[in-house]
Amino acid sequence: MAYKIPRGTQDILPGDSEKWQWIETIAKETCKAYQYREIRTPMFEHTDLFTRGVGESTDIVQKEMYTFDDRKGRSLTLRPEGTASVARAFVENKLYANPVQPTKLYYIGPMFRYERPQTGRYRQFYQFGIEAIGINDPAIDAEVISLALSIYKKAGLKNIKLVINSLGDKDSRAAHKEALIRHFEPRIDEFCGDCQKRLHTNPLRILDCKQDRDHELMGTAPSIQDYLNEESKEYFNKLLTYLSDLDIPYTVDPNLVRGLDYYNHTAFEIMSDAEGFGAITTLAGGGRYNGLVEEVGGPEAPGIGFAMSIERLLAALDAEQIEPPVTNETDCFIAALGDKARDAAVRLLAQLRAEGISSEIDYENKKLKGQFKAAERRSAKFIAILGENELNEQKINVKDTETGEQLEIKLDEFVRFMKANITGA
Repeated sequence: MAYKIPRGTQDILPGDSEKWQWIETIAKETCKAYQYREIRTPMFEHTDLFTRGVGESTDIVQKEMYTFDDRKGRSLTLRPEGTASVARAFVENKLYANPVQPTKLYYIGPMFRYERPQTGRYRQFYQFGIEAIGINDPAIDAEVISLALSIYKKAGLKNIKLVINSLGDKDSRAAHKEALIRHFEPRIDEFCGDCQKRLHTNPLRILDCKQDRDHELMGTAPSIQDYLNEESKEYFNKLLTYLSDLDIPYTVDPNLVRGLDYYNHTAFEIMSDAEGFGAITTLAGGGRYNGLVEEVGGPEAPGIGFAMSIERLLAALDAEQIEPPVTNETDCFIAALGDKARDAAVRLLAQLRAEGISSEIDYENKKLKGQFKAAERRSAKFIAILGENELNEQKINVKDTETGEQLEIKLDEFVRFMKANITGA
């Protein structure tokens, strides 16, 4: 029987995996500059964490989660997003007791959602995300947005834009909720079943409905901007001032609501403007989630974060025709002729690798011409030729494949020679 990969998943093969590593390195180095530290949480959690944290009215909880019972009948769910897990870890491990606040964390790993696979969207997908928990300050909101944009810029993307909105505090959202109910209720029977269910529980989700997005009532729906109280307006305006101070262009979109229930105050998305990128333009999204930590059993600890799709970033690089600067070159290929020379080559190989020099030999007993071909396929920078005559004279011939220059090196100086030419040491 020939097995095939499950729908909505992918094999990341050599040649592509190096691109992923390059992106992850950029993200980790950026986090180090901003003083964010890595956290690793389980791939599955108790289902209730997501129903309470993400929100029962969201598409994620209602339609997209991979949920199963374990052998003792406990309901578990593969994580569909990272923030709820980080909030749970923050509470369970009492990170709020650390005198250094906010707690600044990042994560990289697979998430799981059962949705229709399409370009750049998978059922197992990879996210990089950050969370800053413990401070309610528009300056940290600006920092989070700045960090996200820094990663895209370091990767080389140019056609990106920031879209931002304020969802207001609890009182502002309550006033907006009542206005939305009054707006949609007279004609709610014209909307999909999900919207009808959400009218009284979370009408903000109606604005995020993809099925009814072209309905005329969508364009005339009350804007959250009209229901922000003074405190919420002041918070949002201060954030916009910080963004301007950081020379970060932005567009305010009153209809941006994001797809998770825990958001309040700041909500934002980073999108690609690249021609041919596709219908789904969002690269990253995030916002403030004051109240989430309390919802999962912790003390009052406001937070903000974002998550970005690594697959979407790779697709954006393709759309802008940017090739990640990754290679799989071999520093040195040792071509050995004869059993004794091969035995010596194995020892030399170990010495080179111990010095951090990527090295390889032939394992197929090829003739010299075949070994040169193998070195060429591996893009070897140097080819070292060792035969029994060279071994008897305790010498080795080294060819620089870029210049064509060939040198005869004493065998006991070979590793030092290679180290000097490869690492400069």
